[in-house]
Amino acid sequence: MPLTPELSVRDWRVSRAFYRDVLGFAVAYERPEEGFCFLERDGAALMIDQIGLGRDFDGGHLPKEYPFGRGVNFQIEVSALTPILARLAAGGFPLLIGPEEKWYRRGDQELGQRQIAVADPDGYLLRLFEGLGERKII
Repeated sequence: MPLTPELSVRDWRVSRAFYRDVLGFAVAYERPEEGFCFLERDGAALMIDQIGLGRDFDGGHLPKEYPFGRGVNFQIEVSALTPILARLAAGGFPLLIGPEEKWYRRGDQELGQRQIAVADPDGYLLRLFEGLGERKII
């Protein structure tokens, strides 16, 4: 994977359950003794690593309080947003944005997305979307 973020989390099992059971990621592998898990979905990948268990990349860089990842949002393309919306609602996870349809300009074209934004259990902001195609700007 050309870019795979590693998220520092409070409880790797809680985060793994959210990404796997709610967002539909698959566990590629994990190291429970280190509080580590590598997850994949539709070509996207991320790692979660429990703070204080195993190896931490600290040096003053670890989040100290909720919400973690302030100022960052991770855009994740998914094949179908509707099943994720149902699981988020069933789990009581509030949406911060959407669902909404947005079109973003790229040169003389616009790219369409049906998207939502939701926070994971540690407050990392996730923008999940399914593509709506492209259209020429008139």
